[in-house]
Amino acid sequence: MENAGYIALSRLIAQQRALDVRASNIANTNTPGYKTESVVFSDYLLKEKGAASPPGGQTIQMVQDRATYRNYDEGQMLKTGNPLDLALQGDGFFTVNTPRGTRYTRAGRFSISAAGQIVDMAGNSLIGINGKPINVPPGSGALTVDSDGGINSDGTPIGKFAIVQFASQQSMQAEGNSLFATTQTPAPVQQPELMQGSLESANVQAITEVTSMMAEMREFEFASQFVDGEAQREQTAIDRIGHK
Repeated sequence: MENAGYIALSRLIAQQRALDVRASNIANTNTPGYKTESVVFSDYLLKEKGAASPPGGQTIQMVQDRATYRNYDEGQMLKTGNPLDLALQGDGFFTVNTPRGTRYTRAGRFSISAAGQIVDMAGNSLIGINGKPINVPPGSGALTVDSDGGINSDGTPIGKFAIVQFASQQSMQAEGNSLFATTQTPAPVQQPELMQGSLESANVQAITEVTSMMAEMREFEFASQFVDGEAQREQTAIDRIGHK
């Protein structure tokens, strides 16, 4: 395949990746705390072989999938009335302990496990400011959560959520649809703002995502047709040369 075909193929691969990301966004429209993702592309410059480009030489521009950009804008706050549904306003993440280590999340749908710990939807225990899981004593009454993350049972404090932030959110790695991993050192949010009985919805703009997906599908089809046409052109050239 000549240069034109390779360039079109690089675009085709990039468009497939873009379609996968859009599909993930649409699928997570109703996932609490989900953050919309976008693919960042750039040109990959490839010079023709040789110490210097010969007369007529060209720089070939391939499409390169550089990174995934995540939109951390706050999602809509939805009232649920569940005392362990918690929404974070502004910056910050809840801290959870997983089998893979400490992770961070904006998905605030929590419950109490059989062991008496406050856990997320996957059963990961939430971590308090003391670095340990938050335990709810047996026989505890109604739980209330202060805006700063303090947890009370019948007015008696039993713990406080570790709400943290990071210098570079874009360098955080997504794990699944609601957890994030990072090697950065977390910094406590000095004045967190929690809303009890509410959830932060995904910040996906469904109409925008569907419209963008349709446009990217057309780009994919165009690149695919170009690759097929280029392959047919080369095969025709080979057949004609072979008959001479």
